[in-house]
Amino acid sequence: MTAREQLREWLLESRKAVFFGGAGVSTESGIPDFRSKNGIYRTISKYGVPPEQILSHTYFVHYPETFYEYYRENLIYPDAEPNAAHKGLVYWEKAGHLKAVVTQNIDGLHQKAGSTNVYELHGSVLRNYCLKCRRKYGLEIITETKGVPVCPHCGGQIRPDVVLYEEGLDDKVITGSVKAIEHADLLIVGGTSLAVYPAAGLIRYFRGSHLVLVNRDETPYDRNADLVIHENIGEVFAEISHD
Repeated sequence: MTAREQLREWLLESRKAVFFGGAGVSTESGIPDFRSKNGIYRTISKYGVPPEQILSHTYFVHYPETFYEYYRENLIYPDAEPNAAHKGLVYWEKAGHLKAVVTQNIDGLHQKAGSTNVYELHGSVLRNYCLKCRRKYGLEIITETKGVPVCPHCGGQIRPDVVLYEEGLDDKVITGSVKAIEHADLLIVGGTSLAVYPAAGLIRYFRGSHLVLVNRDETPYDRNADLVIHENIGEVFAEISHD
């Protein structure tokens, strides 16, 4: 039995599977991982600082113009479409085997594909709000404006509903993610190096039968997994998601 066949068999046996994913899930939709070396080098050469600094709370407060220039260029991909990984997860949810998706991504592609129970650890670019009156806005308030976006109702500054560096994760999202993982009988971790905390630490709550890691590169948790697949996650789900 191949590794892909084993994963499919475990999914068929599962009734409470959970998927935990990272940037690698969306790279096949044309959304680059800004943590890659090339992305970091390009950012430093243009802005003089790494992405993590630009996307920090401190930088957002003190240099909002530069923050939004970088944000629009590197984090928003309104034309991106779900790939085989996103669609495969929807297949397993509709079949009654997958109960939740926990994602570190902020692109909203899981919901666009059709997943209904998604915990977005780092928020979403699709949601924005006014810091002054708290009025909520969609992505257009960012894409259809230039410079620092302001609320047309009160003039307050708009900010994305994403978790910046130096900020804590949302308590409700964390609680929901932990409960889903705790009750899962199968945990599939895909497209993530498991290097970003506290998100990566969530898999420690898993007490189920099988831990599966699907990632092109090795991760610190490979030795703890019941099954490791070093392949593109979209290709894996394209093969295993069928009747």
